[in-house]
Amino acid sequence: MKILFTGGCGYIGSHCALHFLNNTNAELIIVDNLSTGFLKNYEYLKSQFEDRIRLVREDLGECEEVFKQYKIDTVLHFGAFISVAESVSDPVLYYTNNTSKTLKLLSYCAKYKVKNFIFSSTAAVYGEPDADEMPITESFVPSPINPYGWSKLMVETMLKDIAESSKINYIILRYFNVAGANMQNNYESERALGQRAKNATHLIKVACECATGKRDGMSINGTNYHTKDGTCIRDYIHVDDLSMAHIEAFHLLQNALGPLGEVFNVGYGMGFSVKEVIECVKDVSKNNFKVYTTGRRAGDPAVLISDNTKLLKHTAWTPRFNNLNTIIESAYKWELFLTKISK
Repeated sequence: MKILFTGGCGYIGSHCALHFLNNTNAELIIVDNLSTGFLKNYEYLKSQFEDRIRLVREDLGECEEVFKQYKIDTVLHFGAFISVAESVSDPVLYYTNNTSKTLKLLSYCAKYKVKNFIFSSTAAVYGEPDADEMPITESFVPSPINPYGWSKLMVETMLKDIAESSKINYIILRYFNVAGANMQNNYESERALGQRAKNATHLIKVACECATGKRDGMSINGTNYHTKDGTCIRDYIHVDDLSMAHIEAFHLLQNALGPLGEVFNVGYGMGFSVKEVIECVKDVSKNNFKVYTTGRRAGDPAVLISDNTKLLKHTAWTPRFNNLNTIIESAYKWELFLTKISK
């Protein structure tokens, strides 16, 4: 069986690829133009699974040749830009890359009769629900407040329509805040798998870079939200648990006896504030790095916490690393590893 991973050289895509290679017999074809992905992630996977993975360096909207060459059973679509702030400053970029190019991808899936599609969506489609609506369920009517969220919601809508007309089974996974590094990493090796990033914006990644001296300090964007300490609250999930959710989604699709189209939240159902996360990074690293406060960042909701009941009920997914300290320790070890190999 051949599975296509778009954006498979990125942070989440490469971790999911590792778990698919470890837990299925599938052959993986990665399509990635490396605009935000990293060749080193692919090289790590290739070193572990030489004959079962290959990379096609191609733009998402120009990858029809892959469908001609290989009989693709399932597509896992990770190829998107993910910065809320960037989407606000450059919405054309997000609607072009995340939405328009995905439409081309879906047209290829319909043309070449792909059976299954798993879409990497986001909690940003929920917009800014009231805190008393947390944890939020999949039945909440989406109402994004930034172009990033809209670009993903548009894809959800296109996928549902095209899947129905072309008989494609699909699962939409709405991620909450993903962090951490592969728990099986051997940091004595020259290769490992974690979150490489160009101009990182993710809170835990940025805080760990401060803790390892890569940054002089960091800012908290807004301290006047209606939350317990005035800073935004998010649901953080370890990347390995997120990856296993994709495995369970894949099994659900493979075992479907008829048409299947589902949406699942992927999170832990626990919220931590920006200040709590920063304090946890300081505690883990034993580094009291500098933290500044600035104004709110455009497009940021105050609170987003998942209700994961549906995923737990309909799949065999069981979180293994649902602990903030565990997530941060793995992220911090990864930053130390990057520091070591860059010397």
